[in-house]
Amino acid sequence: MKIMTRLSVNINKIATLRNSRGGNNPDVVEAALACERFGAQGITVHPRPDERHIRYSDVYALKEKIQTELNIEGNCQEKKFVDLVLATKPAQVTLVPDVIGQLTSNTGWDTITHLSYLQEMCSLFKEHGIRVSIFLNPDIKMVEAAKKTGTDRIELYTEQYATNFLKDPVQAIAPFQATARIAHDLGLGINAGHDLDRHNLSYFAEEIPQLLEVSIGHALISDALYLGLEETIKQYLDCLTN
Repeated sequence: MKIMTRLSVNINKIATLRNSRGGNNPDVVEAALACERFGAQGITVHPRPDERHIRYSDVYALKEKIQTELNIEGNCQEKKFVDLVLATKPAQVTLVPDVIGQLTSNTGWDTITHLSYLQEMCSLFKEHGIRVSIFLNPDIKMVEAAKKTGTDRIELYTEQYATNFLKDPVQAIAPFQATARIAHDLGLGINAGHDLDRHNLSYFAEEIPQLLEVSIGHALISDALYLGLEETIKQYLDCLTN
């Protein structure tokens, strides 16, 4: 049975545009509220230590104003990030193994090597009532170890899928289907994100019926430059429901 997949809009790129000129234009809180009005079921942010896009102060302001789920992505090895999550208590925290200065996330956790550490972090966040998702490559062994961490969900890192989709969609989706089936059988929720767009999202959602949530920023905000934010969100929601 196909699960209703939720769209969480990552607004980092809106913050990048604001920061390029200083001031508060565009206003990331107003942008997030507009995303909600246009049908988005969540807002995602990924603050980094240099605050080159989302600032830590933005996260507090967003938590106060938005009505949908707030998902905070980031590197839980940074104390400042952990403190932010515990202070704002979002609906979900997505643990990503970034390094300082990284342009964008480019791999999932090695849940075997870092099992005890991830167990500790999952326990900490869940004690505060925060749902935990772990960013993972499509790898069955990593999913099996992720189950031992106590995480609620995994987020499939989908760059590999997006890169190979135009060449061979069946081959591109195969490792993600296999990983999703195992995760679902283990009782883990399944999210996905990275390089998903209007062209490859429908097929991904159709072929992975267990998919609970996608987090999309760069492509969606880029499309909004041409289509407008309301129409863009409508089209992404259509990808998830048609």
